[in-house]
Amino acid sequence: MRRAILILVPYLWLLALFLVPFIIVGRISLSDTALARPPYLPQFSWDEGIWAFLSQLDFENFWFLTTDDLYWKAYLSSLQIAITATFFALLIGYPIAYGMARAPEEWRPTLMMLVILPFWTSFLIRVYSWIGILSQEGYLNQILLWAGIIDAPLIILNTNTAVYIGIVYTYLPFMILPIYSALDRLDGSLIEAAEDLGCSRLQAFWLITVPLSKNGIIAGCFLVFIPALGEFVIPSLLGGSETLMIGKILWEEFFNNRDWPVASAVAVVLLLILVVPIVLFQRNQQRQAEEDR
Repeated sequence: MRRAILILVPYLWLLALFLVPFIIVGRISLSDTALARPPYLPQFSWDEGIWAFLSQLDFENFWFLTTDDLYWKAYLSSLQIAITATFFALLIGYPIAYGMARAPEEWRPTLMMLVILPFWTSFLIRVYSWIGILSQEGYLNQILLWAGIIDAPLIILNTNTAVYIGIVYTYLPFMILPIYSALDRLDGSLIEAAEDLGCSRLQAFWLITVPLSKNGIIAGCFLVFIPALGEFVIPSLLGGSETLMIGKILWEEFFNNRDWPVASAVAVVLLLILVVPIVLFQRNQQRQAEEDR
């Protein structure tokens, strides 16, 4: 009985907070926009019956997404921005996590606190602060002009570069923490054995440290890539009119155009883009674990 309850609790959690909302969004995505409350049809009625309700649902909104260039370009642009930002987060986060794992034991809690310290401040305030840093009159341009590195202010704000900076800064702790966790559990004797067998420190790093921290790297990449793909706040505040991300499109369809069916179709496709690779990766990991046994 205890085992059943222990297993049932997370399933009920997923059912209430993931599956039920997904079903509602999926049902709206098969509806048609209308001047009503809520702004879509059909509405379920016990008098008409469930079959009459289901017969009015269609996949017209999903077909519309394939015919309008705006949506698939937004998906591709979001994928490109999310992948690039994840790569830079890994490039910056791995050395930080490695340094934390190799630091003296008494310094590690302090370093951990410094990594999670930005979470003590509102996410919106942190993104807004980058406007004052990256604008033409901002602190970054003032420092570069004062140092004589540039002759004219750089145009960074309202570009994709600003979006990359915002995403990498915001989600960098999500990359650092799982990699640090993997490196912290690494057996140092393996590195010593590799060096005793003739490997240089660099070779031991690539042959021992990186492969054994693979799970942390994958977890960190997922934790950065997934929220970055659907990001709305950062591209809205730091990006320009040419910054095309699916999160902005989703917001505009829901709240500006009030086209809930199309917005729901956009959300369903976005969720499938995220879920399908994760499920395939998990199955591949399970298959490899079974083969190793």
